[in-house]
Amino acid sequence: MSISPTALARVAGLGAVAAGALFIAVQINHPPLDVAFVGTTEFAIRQSMKIAMAVFALVGITGMYLSQVRKAGVLGLVGYLVFGAGYLAMFSVEVIGLVVLPAIASTSPGYVSDIVAVATGGSATGSIGLLGSLNLVAGFGYLLGGLVFGIALARAHVLARWASILLAVATTITMAIPLLPWINQRLFAIPTGVALIGLGYSLWRQRTPVEVGTTIDALATAVR
Repeated sequence: MSISPTALARVAGLGAVAAGALFIAVQINHPPLDVAFVGTTEFAIRQSMKIAMAVFALVGITGMYLSQVRKAGVLGLVGYLVFGAGYLAMFSVEVIGLVVLPAIASTSPGYVSDIVAVATGGSATGSIGLLGSLNLVAGFGYLLGGLVFGIALARAHVLARWASILLAVATTITMAIPLLPWINQRLFAIPTGVALIGLGYSLWRQRTPVEVGTTIDALATAVR
């Protein structure tokens, strides 16, 4: 069986659709995140969904970038790298949440409570080590990377422009969460999820083949 660049791009498109759907689904009826919730089966299921979402998102945005690397230019490369780093850090944080926090919730509830506080936009009363920095990388990559990558996609005009603009706007407005405490912060994930679904579908339905050699040449040109 031959694997063509176009087939890989379509798989990446499906990955982005799955990421967007999971990002929305995991927010539905999400209980308050606290130490008591950490040890539950529901927490493990939702964490697994978040991990899968981060993996699918990385696959999806990689396909988006490689499908239009020449048109995206340097801005697209920077946006992709920052956005990808954000999702990679997010993946790491969610894995730690799944495999570490439940194991220490009963013996170190204060530490787990601090991690939960930071993860939900609050501050820790004690030290959580480098996990705080990792969480910052995830947040910074998501906010700035989503903005720059969305703008680059909109300028390239290869994938759905409305979804590209929505991605840029949706990731940026997340910064407003601390200013709007009366709004459920989980609602802010819905526009990003919709944007990923729209971009993924647009990538999936493309019929223009992605030339591997052209992509490699374009990457070399972009970093010069």
